[in-house]
Amino acid sequence: MAKRGKKYEAALKDVPEVAVTPLEAMRVLKEMQTANFDETITGDFRLGIDTRQADQQLRGTVSLPNGSGKTVRVAVFAEGEAAKAAEAAGADIVGTDELTEQINRGEFNFDAAVATPDQMGKVGKLGKVLGPRGLMPNPKLGTVTNDVAKAINELKGGRVEYRADRYGICHVTLGKKSFTPEMLAQNYGAVYDEILRMKPAAAKGKYVKSITVSSTMSPGVMVEPQVQRLYDEAVSAAE
Repeated sequence: MAKRGKKYEAALKDVPEVAVTPLEAMRVLKEMQTANFDETITGDFRLGIDTRQADQQLRGTVSLPNGSGKTVRVAVFAEGEAAKAAEAAGADIVGTDELTEQINRGEFNFDAAVATPDQMGKVGKLGKVLGPRGLMPNPKLGTVTNDVAKAINELKGGRVEYRADRYGICHVTLGKKSFTPEMLAQNYGAVYDEILRMKPAAAKGKYVKSITVSSTMSPGVMVEPQVQRLYDEAVSAAE
């Protein structure tokens, strides 16, 4: 096991012994002095699903109301009017054959990829290269579309992907440490609601088993899974 640094050990003393509300968890993370850069805040949602079963897999995207705090470079596979629309929407790279050659050379100057449906014949051949990096355009994620401008705006505006790993854990970006606790809690709520909404019908027993939030260099802080649901119900009842 790697030796923990002094800042990490000091931060451990600030971690509550019990699960707390999302807002309190974010406040705790904000107060931890663990790094000299703007750390990324992530949420780890441990779910009661068996992703080895096709009907219990969980994957999708969710738009964070306060953005992710990350500058996302978007590559778009498109031609003609779609290519012009992509450029106008702020795509960082637009092309087809030239972009394909770039990727085959091992040049990945982008964080997300979008493709129009007519380009998937070419893009599909890059599956073995793009897939392992999580860069393969996917219609279920909204990245295979004729409306490339919308996809680009969503990716650059704070849309993040979630996917349950083989242990049934979703690791999701919630924002940056420079965000206010309220902004982080709002982003957390959007992710939590989405994960609840997308619960696989085949999932049995307790669905959300535990939730932990942490920054890049900090220990995790446990979040009470039921708090957000109860808050959402109270808001709905008041409307």
